[in-house]
Parts: sequence; C-alpha cells; structure tokens
Amino acid sequence: MFTLQISQGTFHLSATRNLILPDLTIQAGESWAFVGANASGKSSLARALVGDLAVAKGMMNSSFSHPIRLSLEQLQKLVSEEWQRNNTDMLSPDENDTGRTTAEIIQDEVRDEARCRQLAEAFGITSLLDRRFKYLSTGETRKTLLCQALMAQPDLLVLDEPFDGLDVGSRASLAQVLAQLHQQGLTLVLVLNRFDDIPDFVDRVGVLAECELTHIGPRKTILAEALVAQLAHSESLQGMALPEADDASAKAALPREMPLIVLRDGVVSYDDRPILNHLSWTVKPGEHWQIVGPNGAGKSTLLSLVTGDHPQGYSNDLTLFGRRRGSGETIWDIKQHIGYVSSSLHLDYRVSSSVRNVILSGYFDSIGIYQAVSDRQRKLAEQWLQLLGLNAAADTPFHSLSWGQQRLVLIARALVKHPALLILDEPLQGLDAINRQLVRRFVDVLIGEGATQLLFVSHHAEDAPQAITHRLTFVPDGDSYRYLQEAL
Repeated sequence: MFTLQISQGTFHLSATRNLILPDLTIQAGESWAFVGANASGKSSLARALVGDLAVAKGMMNSSFSHPIRLSLEQLQKLVSEEWQRNNTDMLSPDENDTGRTTAEIIQDEVRDEARCRQLAEAFGITSLLDRRFKYLSTGETRKTLLCQALMAQPDLLVLDEPFDGLDVGSRASLAQVLAQLHQQGLTLVLVLNRFDDIPDFVDRVGVLAECELTHIGPRKTILAEALVAQLAHSESLQGMALPEADDASAKAALPREMPLIVLRDGVVSYDDRPILNHLSWTVKPGEHWQIVGPNGAGKSTLLSLVTGDHPQGYSNDLTLFGRRRGSGETIWDIKQHIGYVSSSLHLDYRVSSSVRNVILSGYFDSIGIYQAVSDRQRKLAEQWLQLLGLNAAADTPFHSLSWGQQRLVLIARALVKHPALLILDEPLQGLDAINRQLVRRFVDVLIGEGATQLLFVSHHAEDAPQAITHRLTFVPDGDSYRYLQEAL
C-alpha cells in the first residue's frame, strides 16, 4: 500500500519563513482537504506533498510513484503562454490560427484520443475538444487542465483550489467526478480556501495557520473548530470604515436621475455564434445588480461592453453614463467613473510593481505608475494597506504575495476612487473566508455612502453583498441564452 509520511517536517520557503508539518500520514485511497487563510502555506504544502519542495529538517517518505499537482498559477501560466503565441515569431509564415485545441492541451504529455474523449465526456467538455484552448472560459480551462492531469493516471492527485472560478453546476459536476475517482481508489488531496467547498466524500481535514499544520483529524471535528474561529474573528470587522476619496470635488458629477447603463437589443457574436443574444438592460439610479450564469455564458463579455473595452460596443445601441457609445467620448471618459476587478485584469497585471504602487495605480486607471503621485494619495494608500493588513508588505513585489492577497490588493485598487460604478467580476476568487467577509464589508460600506452603484459577478450566490437589489441571470436556451431580470 502506498503511503506518504512526514514527521517533524520543516520546509524552507524563504530566509524568514518555513512550512512546518509536525506529523502527517496519507494512506493510499484516502481523501484529504487542507484549508487555510491566505499566505498560510497551502500552496507550499501542495508542493511538498508531490516532492516539489524538499524537506530541510525532519523526515518525509513517500511510496507514491506518480504524484501530480495542479494549481491556479499553473493554469494562469498555460493561458498566458497560449496567448503569447500571438506575439512571437514561433509561427510559420502561412500559419494564421495561433493556439492549440482543447484536445491537444489534454494530450500534451500522453497521446490517447480514446481516453481524452472519455475524460472530456466525464467533465462535460466533449463539445470543446476542437475549440482553441485560449478562447475557453475560466471554468472550461480548469476542466481541461484536470483532464490533462488524469491522462497520466496519477496515484496521488493534489488539487490546489480546484473549485475557484467554477459555477454551481460545474462545481457539483467536478465534485461528482472526484468522488468517483476516490471510489476507484485514487488518493486525492484538495487544497482549499473555503470550508464549504470540501466535498462530501472527503473524510479527513487539515488546517494550516501561518505556515504550520495546526490540526488534522476527522472532517466533522475539524470543521467545528474552524467555524468557531471564523465566527470569533468576524466580530472584529464591525465598525470598519474606508479611507476617503482623493478629491471628491474633482469627480465628474453625474445627474442623479440618469441611468448609468442603457443597452437596447444588445448583440455580440464571433464567427456567427451569438455571445450576447438580443439583451436589453438598464441600470437605473440606486440599483445594484448581481449577474449570474454558467461559465461561457457571456457575463464577462457584457462587462467588457460596459467598461468600453469591447470593440462591438460601437455597433450596439449602448449609452454609458449619459453618453451614447461612439459619440466622440474617449475610453478614459468611461473609465473615470468605473472601478473594476476581474480575472483578466489579474492576468494583465504582470508589470513589476510594489504592493503600494498597485493600489496607487487605481487613481490613474493604469497598470503601473507613470505620473506623479500626490502626498495625499500616498497617505490614503497607506490607510488602505493598513486596512488590508498589508502595511508591512507595502514595498514588496506584488507578485510575491499569495494569489488571494494579490486579488485583495486589486480590489482595494478598484475602490480608491469611490467610483460611480463598481464592477466586480469574480472578485472573491482565491480568497479565504475571512478576507471574503472583509471584501463584502468593503463593498457594503462603499455602497452605503450612496454615491456608488454595483455590478457583481460571482458563481457563489452567498458571495453577493447585502446591497444587491436586482439580479440578471443568463439562462441556457438551446445553443444560446435568454435573460431573466428580477428585483430582489
């Protein structure tokens, strides 16, 4: 029987940080979930379990012969590499299409078309096998990477945040597939931020805090202890206040009675395939919308129309902040009213920058700092850093932070302007429960000031802030979608 044993294990992460795993044994066929806050060492634990992080002190023995680890960072790298093909000389002169298909990605290391199709069918992505990987949605790319890993038939599969970015149906489908793999004897380890993401089949749980494995044991016992700790911490968030805006008098005033968004019979299509299919939608004063729907439904496409980034915005009857699209407005005339966070923004923020400068860039709607920063802006940025608990990391590189910490900094970047419209596209992805509650508190306090309206996209219904007044739902309808709009 395969076994992984760690006793008094110390793993060096940096000159000042170590991962401490006092006593851990994983038997073949077991299912584990390890849960912890941002920067608690979860991703380092995942690396240690598959042998990618060497033990510095103590003992680690593993008889697993083919362990595989999957993470959000690996997915981000793969997507970035596929898009980078457009910007290199890797292509032959006559090569027009610049990306691999889903089937090619799945079979990147193991060529077996029958198994590829079998796995794709199990994950519900058979129809995507011939589509270019770089055009898939976040959830679809996640499933593709999982299929790729299973092609190699691992004996230990470690999944770092497998459910982040997946809609409710996709999460349930993935959990069902993982349960079947567990029943077939595959040893599974899930590394999670959310306690409520632990699938029913998982029977053992570990908790990480400040890079130390503090608790391991039966699922029920550990979850009870963790929930008590979460509840106690949430009480300290009461009475939190946001830093002020930079200069409220300099903000462009919008008439109180004017809708922020008016889209009439909106259509967006690619290669005659409708992405948005005759959507009429108005965001009236005082309304705060939650936008929900499956992966690939077109939610992010709709948001890109609102931010002015989508070229088909000019071909639609679209009015933003009182100005008809294409009437001579600049992209900055639109963006001055918007604070925005999305997975694509996170992917785009690859410049070398300190944590402080990422927050400051929110005042200029830029990726990086390219103009003078005022003393007041610097002072306000310090207040944001203190509020996030990142003041000690102000001058460290943004990309040295954990995935969840990076997302939290980007959310602060979107909030610094106290914008007229706050657009949050999966803003809580990668955040632990405490930071998710902190962000929701940010949003509710800002909305409570009465000057900001909200568009909120999340696959987790419970993530929506209390301020939400309306919901736009993308409902599957044959090969396209219809739209349900309701007041809450």
